[in-house]
Amino acid sequence: MIAEIKPLDQGQLLNFFTDHLNRIHCAKSHIVKSFPAVADMAHFDDIRHAVLETKADVDKQIARMEQIFKLCNCTPSEAPCLGMVALLNEAFVAVKEQVGDPQLRDMAILFYLQNIEGLEATSFQILKLTAERLDNPQISQLLQENYDESREDRALLVWLTEKYLSATK
Repeated sequence: MIAEIKPLDQGQLLNFFTDHLNRIHCAKSHIVKSFPAVADMAHFDDIRHAVLETKADVDKQIARMEQIFKLCNCTPSEAPCLGMVALLNEAFVAVKEQVGDPQLRDMAILFYLQNIEGLEATSFQILKLTAERLDNPQISQLLQENYDESREDRALLVWLTEKYLSATK
């Protein structure tokens, strides 16, 4: 038997929204600190530039999230984002492990950044859908901008991976 879906009230939705906004804010705030070091480890100039471009986009996304917190009359808190931080830390370790092979290091950078961007794009998409149910078009627009940037960054990284792999034939 399929259970009946009961609608969430506005308070429940807002709690869900701010809790998960906190989580993605925490993860973004953590990863943005690692981008300069990752860019320095890139061997291929296009990858270095893509990492720095992604960092600039993440800075804008964090600023938009902080606007959203103000619109919700709340502030970012120390949300538990251990899973996301662990993924980010693992990515950084995996890149460092390829110290002797710049090509594999570049592949590790591309691999993990694409995984991270996919997670972030999905998070922004779900938060945007929730904001629409909260009937706040301004927040929805800010999240749409973050979602679009995440998708564009991921598309750039996929393109770079294809370019990089075709150059290594």
